[in-house]
Amino acid sequence: MEISSDEDDDWFIESLNTYKDLHVFQLEHPTKVIEWTGDKSICVAAYNGTRNEILELLLPLKLYAGDNQGLCAERDFKVQHGGFSEEPVECLIHIPGTRCVVTSGGSSSTLQIWDIGGDDSDVIKRTGVINPKNITAKGCKIAPGLTEEPAVLHGSLTNDIQLQELATGRVLYTTRSDCSESVSGLQFLNACVFLICASNGTLLMGDTRDPLTCHYPLKENMSGPHWCFGLRKSSSQSEPSVCTIARLSSSGHMMLSDPRDLQNPFCQTRLNVQHNSVKNEFLNVSWASVLNSCLSVSGFDGTVQIYNTTNWSIEAPTPQPIFSHKGHDMFYEAECSGSRPVVTTHAWHPSRPNTLLSAATDGSIHVWDWVDKTTKT
Repeated sequence: MEISSDEDDDWFIESLNTYKDLHVFQLEHPTKVIEWTGDKSICVAAYNGTRNEILELLLPLKLYAGDNQGLCAERDFKVQHGGFSEEPVECLIHIPGTRCVVTSGGSSSTLQIWDIGGDDSDVIKRTGVINPKNITAKGCKIAPGLTEEPAVLHGSLTNDIQLQELATGRVLYTTRSDCSESVSGLQFLNACVFLICASNGTLLMGDTRDPLTCHYPLKENMSGPHWCFGLRKSSSQSEPSVCTIARLSSSGHMMLSDPRDLQNPFCQTRLNVQHNSVKNEFLNVSWASVLNSCLSVSGFDGTVQIYNTTNWSIEAPTPQPIFSHKGHDMFYEAECSGSRPVVTTHAWHPSRPNTLLSAATDGSIHVWDWVDKTTKT
Protein backbone atom coordinates (compact mmCIF):
# COMPACT_ATOMS: atom_id res chain seq x y z
CA MET A 1 0.00 0.00 0.00
CA GLU A 2 1.18 3.52 -0.71
CA ILE A 3 1.37 6.05 2.09
CA SER A 4 0.45 9.38 0.56
CA SER A 5 0.82 12.39 2.86
CA ASP A 6 3.78 13.82 4.76
CA GLU A 7 1.94 13.06 8.01
CA ASP A 8 1.62 9.43 7.01
CA ASP A 9 5.30 9.35 6.03
CA ASP A 10 6.23 10.70 9.47
CA TRP A 11 4.07 8.06 11.15
CA PHE A 12 5.68 5.32 9.07
CA ILE A 13 9.19 6.43 10.10
CA GLU A 14 8.12 6.76 13.74
CA SER A 15 6.55 3.28 13.66
CA LEU A 16 9.99 1.76 13.19
CA ASN A 17 10.68 2.69 16.83
CA THR A 18 7.18 2.27 18.28
CA TYR A 19 6.40 -1.24 16.99
CA LYS A 20 8.37 -4.45 17.37
CA ASP A 21 6.08 -5.96 14.72
CA LEU A 22 3.29 -4.66 12.49
CA HIS A 23 1.58 -6.88 9.92
CA VAL A 24 -1.29 -5.71 7.70
CA PHE A 25 -3.85 -7.95 6.00
CA GLN A 26 -6.92 -7.17 3.89
CA LEU A 27 -10.14 -9.14 4.24
CA GLU A 28 -12.66 -9.21 1.39
CA HIS A 29 -15.33 -7.99 3.82
CA PRO A 30 -14.89 -6.34 7.24
CA THR A 31 -15.36 -8.24 10.50
CA LYS A 32 -16.72 -7.31 13.93
CA VAL A 33 -15.20 -10.37 15.60
CA ILE A 34 -11.68 -11.53 16.40
CA GLU A 35 -11.76 -14.72 18.46
CA TRP A 36 -8.74 -16.77 19.47
CA THR A 37 -8.93 -20.46 18.53
CA GLY A 38 -5.31 -21.14 19.52
CA ASP A 39 -2.11 -19.36 20.46
CA LYS A 40 -1.39 -18.64 16.78
CA SER A 41 -4.84 -18.70 15.18
CA ILE A 42 -7.98 -16.55 15.16
CA CYS A 43 -11.49 -16.74 13.76
CA VAL A 44 -13.06 -13.80 11.89
CA ALA A 45 -16.41 -13.47 10.08
CA ALA A 46 -18.12 -10.93 7.83
CA TYR A 47 -21.15 -8.96 9.00
CA ASN A 48 -22.48 -7.12 5.94
CA GLY A 49 -23.25 -9.56 3.14
CA THR A 50 -25.71 -12.23 2.00
CA ARG A 51 -23.02 -14.93 2.10
CA ASN A 52 -20.67 -14.10 4.92
CA GLU A 53 -17.29 -15.77 5.13
CA ILE A 54 -16.13 -17.37 8.38
CA LEU A 55 -12.36 -17.85 8.35
CA GLU A 56 -9.79 -19.33 10.69
CA LEU A 57 -6.53 -17.49 10.07
CA LEU A 58 -3.01 -18.45 11.09
CA LEU A 59 -1.06 -15.42 12.31
CA PRO A 60 2.07 -14.45 10.33
CA LEU A 61 4.84 -16.90 11.16
CA LYS A 62 7.32 -14.02 11.12
CA LEU A 63 5.66 -12.75 14.30
CA TYR A 64 7.00 -15.80 16.14
CA ALA A 65 10.40 -15.97 14.48
CA GLY A 66 12.16 -13.83 17.11
CA ASP A 67 15.80 -13.17 16.25
CA ASN A 68 15.52 -15.46 13.22
CA GLN A 69 13.04 -13.26 11.31
CA GLY A 70 15.42 -13.04 8.38
CA LEU A 71 15.05 -16.79 7.90
CA CYS A 72 11.23 -16.59 7.88
CA ALA A 73 9.68 -15.45 4.60
CA GLU A 74 6.04 -15.75 5.70
CA ARG A 75 4.80 -12.28 6.69
CA ASP A 76 1.11 -12.68 5.89
CA PHE A 77 -1.94 -14.24 7.53
CA LYS A 78 -2.77 -17.68 6.16
CA VAL A 79 -6.29 -19.08 5.75
CA GLN A 80 -6.48 -22.39 7.61
CA HIS A 81 -10.20 -23.13 7.38
CA GLY A 82 -13.18 -21.39 5.80
CA GLY A 83 -16.93 -21.51 5.36
CA PHE A 84 -20.02 -19.36 4.76
CA SER A 85 -22.86 -18.12 6.95
CA GLU A 86 -26.19 -17.22 5.36
CA GLU A 87 -26.63 -14.38 7.85
CA PRO A 88 -24.27 -11.59 9.01
CA VAL A 89 -22.11 -12.55 11.99
CA GLU A 90 -22.44 -10.00 14.78
CA CYS A 91 -21.05 -12.13 17.61
CA LEU A 92 -18.74 -15.17 17.62
CA ILE A 93 -17.22 -17.12 20.52
CA HIS A 94 -14.92 -20.15 20.63
CA ILE A 95 -15.74 -22.99 23.03
CA PRO A 96 -12.48 -23.65 24.95
CA GLY A 97 -11.01 -27.12 24.49
CA THR A 98 -12.97 -27.77 21.28
CA ARG A 99 -12.88 -27.01 17.55
CA CYS A 100 -16.31 -25.40 17.86
CA VAL A 101 -17.50 -21.80 17.55
CA VAL A 102 -20.97 -20.34 18.10
CA THR A 103 -22.26 -17.31 16.20
CA SER A 104 -25.25 -14.98 16.25
CA GLY A 105 -26.47 -12.35 13.79
CA GLY A 106 -28.66 -9.28 13.84
CA SER A 107 -31.33 -10.66 11.51
CA SER A 108 -32.21 -13.89 13.35
CA SER A 109 -32.87 -15.09 16.90
CA THR A 110 -31.07 -18.41 16.42
CA LEU A 111 -27.47 -19.23 17.30
CA GLN A 112 -25.36 -21.18 14.82
CA ILE A 113 -22.94 -23.93 15.92
CA TRP A 114 -19.89 -24.51 13.70
CA ASP A 115 -17.14 -27.09 13.47
CA ILE A 116 -14.07 -25.12 12.37
CA GLY A 117 -12.32 -28.23 11.05
CA GLY A 118 -9.09 -30.10 11.67
CA ASP A 119 -6.16 -31.50 9.74
CA ASP A 120 -8.43 -33.65 7.56
CA SER A 121 -10.53 -30.77 6.17
CA ASP A 122 -10.22 -27.06 5.46
CA VAL A 123 -13.99 -26.45 5.58
CA ILE A 124 -15.90 -24.78 8.43
CA LYS A 125 -19.27 -26.54 8.64
CA ARG A 126 -22.46 -25.65 10.47
CA THR A 127 -23.37 -28.55 12.75
CA GLY A 128 -26.42 -27.26 14.61
CA VAL A 129 -28.58 -24.39 15.81
CA ILE A 130 -29.84 -23.13 19.16
CA ASN A 131 -33.29 -21.57 19.32
CA PRO A 132 -33.68 -19.13 22.24
CA LYS A 133 -36.95 -19.02 24.13
CA ASN A 134 -37.66 -15.45 22.96
CA ILE A 135 -37.96 -15.99 19.21
CA THR A 136 -38.61 -12.28 18.54
CA ALA A 137 -35.30 -11.17 20.07
CA LYS A 138 -32.44 -10.32 17.73
CA GLY A 139 -28.70 -9.86 18.17
CA CYS A 140 -27.93 -12.33 20.97
CA LYS A 141 -24.75 -11.88 22.98
CA ILE A 142 -22.86 -15.07 23.83
CA ALA A 143 -20.40 -16.27 26.47
CA PRO A 144 -18.92 -19.78 26.76
CA GLY A 145 -20.24 -21.70 29.75
CA LEU A 146 -17.77 -23.09 32.30
CA THR A 147 -19.65 -26.38 32.58
CA GLU A 148 -18.39 -29.95 32.18
CA GLU A 149 -20.25 -30.34 28.87
CA PRO A 150 -19.93 -27.53 26.27
CA ALA A 151 -22.60 -24.87 26.81
CA VAL A 152 -23.24 -21.20 26.08
CA LEU A 153 -24.82 -18.39 28.03
CA HIS A 154 -26.81 -16.24 25.61
CA GLY A 155 -29.51 -13.59 25.34
CA SER A 156 -30.39 -10.25 23.79
CA LEU A 157 -32.46 -8.84 26.68
CA THR A 158 -31.58 -8.86 30.36
CA ASN A 159 -34.67 -10.94 31.20
CA ASP A 160 -34.13 -13.69 28.60
CA ILE A 161 -30.64 -14.97 29.47
CA GLN A 162 -30.24 -18.74 29.16
CA LEU A 163 -27.47 -21.28 29.69
CA GLN A 164 -27.88 -24.05 27.13
CA GLU A 165 -25.97 -27.23 26.28
CA LEU A 166 -24.63 -27.38 22.73
CA ALA A 167 -24.94 -31.10 22.14
CA THR A 168 -28.50 -31.58 23.42
CA GLY A 169 -29.99 -28.08 23.39
CA ARG A 170 -31.05 -28.67 27.00
CA VAL A 171 -31.69 -25.44 28.93
CA LEU A 172 -29.65 -25.56 32.13
CA TYR A 173 -30.63 -22.15 33.46
CA THR A 174 -32.93 -19.19 32.76
CA THR A 175 -32.88 -15.76 34.41
CA ARG A 176 -35.92 -14.30 36.09
CA SER A 177 -35.81 -10.51 36.07
CA ASP A 178 -38.17 -7.51 35.90
CA CYS A 179 -35.50 -5.55 34.01
CA SER A 180 -35.82 -5.77 30.22
CA GLU A 181 -32.92 -3.89 28.67
CA SER A 182 -30.86 -4.77 25.63
CA VAL A 183 -27.65 -6.63 26.45
CA SER A 184 -24.27 -5.29 25.36
CA GLY A 185 -22.15 -8.03 26.95
CA LEU A 186 -22.01 -11.24 29.00
CA GLN A 187 -19.09 -12.67 31.01
CA PHE A 188 -18.63 -15.41 33.59
CA LEU A 189 -16.81 -14.45 36.80
CA ASN A 190 -16.40 -18.11 37.76
CA ALA A 191 -18.12 -21.42 37.05
CA CYS A 192 -21.49 -20.20 38.37
CA VAL A 193 -21.48 -16.41 38.73
CA PHE A 194 -21.86 -14.20 35.65
CA LEU A 195 -22.26 -10.53 34.76
CA ILE A 196 -24.63 -8.86 32.31
CA CYS A 197 -23.95 -5.36 31.03
CA ALA A 198 -27.03 -3.64 29.66
CA SER A 199 -26.72 -1.10 26.86
CA ASN A 200 -27.76 1.65 29.31
CA GLY A 201 -24.80 0.84 31.59
CA THR A 202 -26.70 -1.15 34.22
CA LEU A 203 -24.81 -4.17 35.58
CA LEU A 204 -26.61 -7.33 36.63
CA MET A 205 -25.03 -10.20 38.53
CA GLY A 206 -26.50 -13.68 38.17
CA ASP A 207 -25.81 -17.15 39.50
CA THR A 208 -26.73 -20.30 37.58
CA ARG A 209 -27.96 -21.80 40.88
CA ASP A 210 -30.55 -19.02 41.32
CA PRO A 211 -32.86 -17.53 38.62
CA LEU A 212 -32.95 -14.10 40.31
CA THR A 213 -30.40 -11.44 39.35
CA CYS A 214 -29.09 -8.44 41.28
CA HIS A 215 -29.34 -5.04 39.56
CA TYR A 216 -26.81 -2.22 39.83
CA PRO A 217 -28.04 0.76 37.76
CA LEU A 218 -25.94 3.80 36.95
CA LYS A 219 -26.40 7.05 38.78
CA GLU A 220 -28.58 9.51 36.87
CA ASN A 221 -25.75 11.93 36.03
CA MET A 222 -23.86 9.39 33.92
CA SER A 223 -24.50 10.18 30.27
CA GLY A 224 -23.98 8.17 27.10
CA PRO A 225 -26.61 6.39 25.00
CA HIS A 226 -24.65 3.14 24.87
CA TRP A 227 -22.29 1.24 27.19
CA CYS A 228 -20.03 -1.79 26.84
CA PHE A 229 -17.86 -3.60 29.37
CA GLY A 230 -14.73 -5.68 29.77
CA LEU A 231 -13.76 -8.05 32.58
CA ARG A 232 -10.24 -8.64 33.91
CA LYS A 233 -9.68 -11.92 35.72
CA SER A 234 -6.66 -14.09 36.43
CA SER A 235 -8.18 -17.38 35.26
CA SER A 236 -11.44 -18.98 34.10
CA GLN A 237 -12.13 -20.10 37.65
CA SER A 238 -11.15 -16.85 39.37
CA GLU A 239 -13.00 -15.43 42.35
CA PRO A 240 -14.65 -11.98 42.28
CA SER A 241 -11.96 -10.62 44.63
CA VAL A 242 -9.37 -10.68 41.82
CA CYS A 243 -11.62 -9.33 39.05
CA THR A 244 -12.05 -5.78 37.79
CA ILE A 245 -14.86 -4.51 35.56
CA ALA A 246 -14.41 -1.65 33.11
CA ARG A 247 -17.46 0.07 31.64
CA LEU A 248 -17.15 2.46 28.71
CA SER A 249 -19.85 4.73 27.28
CA SER A 250 -20.20 6.09 23.76
CA SER A 251 -19.56 9.57 25.17
CA GLY A 252 -16.20 8.47 26.60
CA HIS A 253 -17.12 7.92 30.25
CA MET A 254 -15.11 5.14 31.91
CA MET A 255 -15.86 3.41 35.21
CA LEU A 256 -13.89 0.73 37.03
CA SER A 257 -15.66 -1.48 39.56
CA ASP A 258 -14.95 -4.30 41.98
CA PRO A 259 -17.53 -7.12 41.69
CA ARG A 260 -17.87 -7.11 45.49
CA ASP A 261 -19.27 -3.54 45.38
CA LEU A 262 -20.87 -2.99 41.98
CA GLN A 263 -22.98 -0.06 43.16
CA ASN A 264 -19.93 2.11 43.90
CA PRO A 265 -17.23 2.25 41.20
CA PHE A 266 -13.74 2.92 42.59
CA CYS A 267 -12.83 5.01 39.53
CA GLN A 268 -14.74 7.34 37.24
CA THR A 269 -13.14 9.36 34.48
CA ARG A 270 -13.73 10.53 30.95
CA LEU A 271 -11.49 9.72 28.02
CA ASN A 272 -10.51 12.29 25.41
CA VAL A 273 -11.95 10.47 22.41
CA GLN A 274 -13.52 11.54 19.14
CA HIS A 275 -16.88 9.98 18.45
CA ASN A 276 -17.42 9.45 14.72
CA SER A 277 -19.47 6.24 14.74
CA VAL A 278 -23.17 7.14 14.92
CA LYS A 279 -24.51 3.69 15.76
CA ASN A 280 -22.11 2.92 18.65
CA GLU A 281 -21.99 -0.61 17.27
CA PHE A 282 -18.20 -0.96 17.43
CA LEU A 283 -17.60 0.27 20.99
CA ASN A 284 -15.07 -2.00 22.72
CA VAL A 285 -13.08 -2.03 25.97
CA SER A 286 -10.71 -4.90 26.67
CA TRP A 287 -8.24 -5.75 29.45
CA ALA A 288 -4.74 -6.93 28.61
CA SER A 289 -4.34 -10.69 28.99
CA VAL A 290 -0.87 -10.52 30.56
CA LEU A 291 -0.03 -6.90 31.46
CA ASN A 292 -1.33 -5.77 34.85
CA SER A 293 -3.73 -2.80 34.88
CA CYS A 294 -3.62 -2.12 31.12
CA LEU A 295 -6.78 -1.80 29.07
CA SER A 296 -7.59 -0.74 25.52
CA VAL A 297 -10.53 1.00 23.87
CA SER A 298 -11.71 1.31 20.27
CA GLY A 299 -14.80 1.98 18.17
CA PHE A 300 -14.70 5.79 18.25
CA ASP A 301 -12.50 6.27 15.18
CA GLY A 302 -9.66 4.55 13.35
CA THR A 303 -7.43 4.10 16.43
CA VAL A 304 -6.95 1.68 19.32
CA GLN A 305 -5.86 3.43 22.53
CA ILE A 306 -4.05 1.71 25.39
CA TYR A 307 -4.18 3.02 28.97
CA ASN A 308 -2.41 2.11 32.19
CA THR A 309 -5.01 2.28 35.00
CA THR A 310 -2.54 1.83 37.89
CA ASN A 311 -3.05 5.32 39.31
CA TRP A 312 -6.68 5.86 38.34
CA SER A 313 -8.98 6.87 41.20
CA ILE A 314 -12.50 8.08 41.89
CA GLU A 315 -11.47 11.62 40.87
CA ALA A 316 -9.02 10.70 38.13
CA PRO A 317 -8.34 13.51 35.63
CA THR A 318 -8.65 12.86 31.91
CA PRO A 319 -6.07 10.09 31.36
CA GLN A 320 -3.66 10.02 28.44
CA PRO A 321 -3.06 6.80 26.49
CA ILE A 322 0.37 5.24 26.82
CA PHE A 323 0.07 4.05 23.21
CA SER A 324 -2.24 4.70 20.28
CA HIS A 325 -2.38 2.44 17.23
CA LYS A 326 -3.18 4.68 14.27
CA GLY A 327 -2.34 2.19 11.55
CA HIS A 328 -5.87 1.80 10.18
CA ASP A 329 -6.02 5.56 9.55
CA MET A 330 -2.52 5.73 8.14
CA PHE A 331 -2.98 2.92 5.61
CA TYR A 332 -6.41 4.24 4.58
CA GLU A 333 -6.82 5.09 0.89
CA ALA A 334 -9.61 7.62 0.37
CA GLU A 335 -10.06 6.97 -3.35
CA CYS A 336 -10.76 3.29 -2.65
CA SER A 337 -12.53 3.31 0.70
CA GLY A 338 -14.63 6.49 0.83
CA SER A 339 -15.10 7.49 4.49
CA ARG A 340 -12.28 7.01 6.96
CA PRO A 341 -12.22 3.59 8.64
CA VAL A 342 -13.49 2.98 12.16
CA VAL A 343 -12.00 0.15 14.22
CA THR A 344 -14.68 -2.52 14.51
CA THR A 345 -12.99 -4.71 17.13
CA HIS A 346 -9.66 -5.53 18.73
CA ALA A 347 -8.23 -8.29 20.92
CA TRP A 348 -5.15 -8.85 23.08
CA HIS A 349 -2.98 -11.91 22.45
CA PRO A 350 -3.61 -14.48 25.22
CA SER A 351 0.09 -14.90 26.10
CA ARG A 352 2.21 -12.24 24.32
CA PRO A 353 2.08 -9.14 26.57
CA ASN A 354 2.20 -6.34 23.97
CA THR A 355 0.60 -8.04 20.97
CA LEU A 356 -2.89 -7.06 19.77
CA LEU A 357 -5.05 -7.56 16.72
CA SER A 358 -7.46 -4.98 15.34
CA ALA A 359 -9.90 -4.81 12.45
CA ALA A 360 -11.65 -1.89 10.73
CA THR A 361 -14.60 -1.05 8.51
CA ASP A 362 -12.42 -1.02 5.38
CA GLY A 363 -11.69 -4.76 5.80
CA SER A 364 -8.18 -4.22 7.13
CA ILE A 365 -6.88 -6.43 9.93
CA HIS A 366 -3.63 -5.67 11.76
CA VAL A 367 -1.51 -7.61 14.21
CA TRP A 368 0.93 -5.40 16.10
CA ASP A 369 3.42 -5.64 18.93
CA TRP A 370 3.84 -2.19 20.45
CA VAL A 371 6.75 -0.73 22.40
CA ASP A 372 5.88 0.58 25.88
CA LYS A 373 8.18 3.58 26.17
CA THR A 374 6.97 4.32 29.70
CA THR A 375 8.82 1.20 30.89
CA LYS A 376 11.47 1.15 28.12
CA THR A 377 10.37 -2.36 27.04
